[in-house]
Amino acid sequence: MRTLDQWFAEYAVSHQNPTNKAIHYICVPAIFFSIVGLLMSIPSGIIADTLKFNLPIIENWAFVVLLFVLIFYIRLSIAMAVKIAIFSAICLVINYYIGQVVPLWAFSIGVFIIAWIGQFYGHNIEGKKPSFLKDLQFLLIGPAWVVENLFSRK
Repeated sequence: MRTLDQWFAEYAVSHQNPTNKAIHYICVPAIFFSIVGLLMSIPSGIIADTLKFNLPIIENWAFVVLLFVLIFYIRLSIAMAVKIAIFSAICLVINYYIGQVVPLWAFSIGVFIIAWIGQFYGHNIEGKKPSFLKDLQFLLIGPAWVVENLFSRK
């Protein structure tokens, strides 16, 4: 199993251009956020009936999927898993409140599409294909790479 540093090193190969990196710092979190919103939009009666906490922020498919996503990060780094858990919690809360104002699924699809256009534009500038085309696990490495690059003390 690769270490987090090995994943980051391989991911960084196709993320050298400063413009592409800047685009990724915006678009990767936006994609993560929009996926959380899309998952929250799936009817979740079975989850609410099972948990019975009456807390819609955690009684949804996004929360369930994020628990499994966190297992992936825990295997790589407890510290990174904590950072992603905090970001995930923020995504859950903000998406919940957005869903009180507008249809969350529609908002999330719009963010998702715009962010992916940005991603592919960035890779066009970079001149290299997105890493996830080589290995789908890079779809989970991207958010960790952004967190590491934006909030590390280097």
